[in-house]
Amino acid sequence: MKADFERLSPTSVKFQITVPFEEMSKSFDTAYDRIAKQINIPGFRKGKIPTRIIDQRVGRGAVIEEALNDAIPTAYEQAIREQSLYPVGRPVVDVTEIAEEAHVAFTVEVEVRPDFDLPGYETLKIEVDAVDIDSKQVDEQVDALRTRFATLKTVERASKDGDVLLIDIAGDLDGDNIADLTASALSYELGTDGMLPGFDDAVRGAKAEEVRSFDFTPEAGEHADKAIKVSVTVKAVRERELPELNDDFAQLASEFDTVAELRADVETRYARLKRMEQGYQAREKVQDVLLNAVDIALPEKVLADEIEEHFKDGHGDDAHKEEFAQNSRNSLKAQFVFDKIAETEQVAVSEQELSAWLVQQAPRYGMQPQEFADSLVQSGGVQMAIADVRRAKALEIALKSAQVVDSKGKIINLDDLDADLAALSQG
Repeated sequence: MKADFERLSPTSVKFQITVPFEEMSKSFDTAYDRIAKQINIPGFRKGKIPTRIIDQRVGRGAVIEEALNDAIPTAYEQAIREQSLYPVGRPVVDVTEIAEEAHVAFTVEVEVRPDFDLPGYETLKIEVDAVDIDSKQVDEQVDALRTRFATLKTVERASKDGDVLLIDIAGDLDGDNIADLTASALSYELGTDGMLPGFDDAVRGAKAEEVRSFDFTPEAGEHADKAIKVSVTVKAVRERELPELNDDFAQLASEFDTVAELRADVETRYARLKRMEQGYQAREKVQDVLLNAVDIALPEKVLADEIEEHFKDGHGDDAHKEEFAQNSRNSLKAQFVFDKIAETEQVAVSEQELSAWLVQQAPRYGMQPQEFADSLVQSGGVQMAIADVRRAKALEIALKSAQVVDSKGKIINLDDLDADLAALSQG
């Protein structure tokens, strides 16, 4: 095989490849075998048809075409390996010559990862927020626990944020009731903005048996861009009564005997959460610093195809499209950087690590891990999953190579985060 290489741009290359017929013997064997299994010729068993009969009945041209379907990808992959390239787009193949019993020639153009130098991720210094915990923050966490054990008391006053209202709601459009916006005896905490836009403002200050109305215009669905009149009847205004903070409550709400022990545990857990936030912040900052430190040409056609595919149904305004385009550029750039770190560090992915990734990702797609794994196999996505795990491990290498300090200058040991995570997962 002869492969002439030409770099068209930092992110695209072209090969002119010539493969002699004598190097295509395995591809021709495969072609004859496939065709023999697909056709029926009287006097011959299916799959056992001589090659000369296939040439006569099907045609030599069809055999060559089938052989090319096998030979071209093989030759292309060999050429890619010889040049140490990393394709990121679909190759465009053009067969330019078929010389019977001599050779086949074709060109391949493909977008590839550009050459670039990695920044010195071993010498990064990252600053994160310090963990400061005061008694007020602990009080808030304890009060949140008390809220879980609160009782509701009906009050005869105007509603305010924090009250739990008992409501009936009805939607009306030109005299027709909107079933999706009609319900009775709903319980709702005022001030959480958990209902329709404008709901909280409309009912704030209402008393029991008072009716409040407001207009709601859906942006999508059957009634998109139509003003619906929503009526809300406040059936009752209820306020939470928190249990007294004493040792009895500590024993009711936890495994501790005293409030002091409960507060100490709350403070410990809260500190763990804050340290976990430090870890997440460090991870984001390391990635941002790495990406900002390297200038990489990006394959614009790959990006354009991704954007076109995402918006092919016509949804999204200009602002959304611009945001998606920028996120796509950042994501592709991150892939390039962390793939190269993984190659430099010779990162491998174990079966256990891939299994852990499957367990973590499966709920995002509403699947069980085994179901998700089967779907990846069927769709050819296993290598993409492995690449995702590999990039995550590369980021961890960069993160653990960096020096992380908080805003007070304290050095943060990120290895301690694993212990924090394990403690949190155990409750």
